[in-house]
Amino acid sequence: MARIYTRSGDKGTTSLVYGKRVSKADPRVEAYGTCDEANSMIGLALSFLKAVDFEGKQRFLSVMHGVQTTLFHVGAELATPEGKDVHWKVSEEHVKELETIIDEWDAKLPPLKQFILPGGSQAGAALHVARTIVRRAERLAVKIEETINPLALSYLNRLSDFLFVAARYVNHKLNAAESVLHQ
Repeated sequence: MARIYTRSGDKGTTSLVYGKRVSKADPRVEAYGTCDEANSMIGLALSFLKAVDFEGKQRFLSVMHGVQTTLFHVGAELATPEGKDVHWKVSEEHVKELETIIDEWDAKLPPLKQFILPGGSQAGAALHVARTIVRRAERLAVKIEETINPLALSYLNRLSDFLFVAARYVNHKLNAAESVLHQ
């Protein structure tokens, strides 16, 4: 039986794609690890939707599954050393897909007239947390000194906008009120 643990990281290093060993504090590891964290938070958000129903739920879940898959691909790009082939390259189409859904869902929401505070339903609140994690992943990816696919950065940038709209959208579908910032 294969073991899940390898012990190869016990001294603070890990392998990138193709086996290059780097410190676990390497900017690439920080960036792809943060993508994994964001993906896990999206999964948590979706788990809160299992017991509820709303119009368009299956499509929402399908879109979110696609987002999770592409976010996994972004992590794979970040884990691939410069000069090596990336198996799942992020493309302009991935970015455009996010923009299309952002526009579609945002058109179904009440217009923003002031800042809102993260919250609402459990799913909405978790999507807001995922949004902030994606912002951190983007900041960390920018710190990578080697060349990375600029579309991976574009995807992360757009994904945080997408998750903001997705949080508002699911809160709207679940009739969960948004809290506004009082000045």
